[in-house]
Amino acid sequence: MPDRLTPPLGAADHVAGPADAPLELVMYGDFQCPFCTAAQPILRRVRERLGDRLRFGFRHFPLRSVHPDAERAAQASEAAAAQGAFWPMHDALYGLRGRLGIEAIAGAAAALGLDVDRLRAELADATHAARVQADIDGGMAGGVAGTPTFFVAGVRHKGAFDAQSLIAALTGGR
Repeated sequence: MPDRLTPPLGAADHVAGPADAPLELVMYGDFQCPFCTAAQPILRRVRERLGDRLRFGFRHFPLRSVHPDAERAAQASEAAAAQGAFWPMHDALYGLRGRLGIEAIAGAAAALGLDVDRLRAELADATHAARVQADIDGGMAGGVAGTPTFFVAGVRHKGAFDAQSLIAALTGGR
């Protein structure tokens, strides 16, 4: 159903925060999207402000026709996840501010202490392409057309995504 998080957050998702948190925010993002990059400090503020009351999920939605390196970056984050480092790689990729050539990605992986040869091999083999595509398919089913797109408690957030607006949407203004 459009405008609903499809599927709901599950075990395969990248989630930060307690599973039983009363508030849920999910972002569909593209590592090469300048608006997604700009959203990162906002999301940090939201997450710090709400603490353990918030469960935050990230799903991939690389805009392949606009951002030629976004797919590679999404797959690289999944390769990092296979080494137990999704969130550090997520932050490192956004920290590259859209400069996502293979050498920049490999450098970020090396700085995190990841097995760079394994990451390169998994990128070359498209090992994680199906995982990224599953996020895209779910996003499209939920009405995602661009990035960033946010879902608050499973419903697509259509308002502004500054910290105050997101917190108000999450807490009902409380």
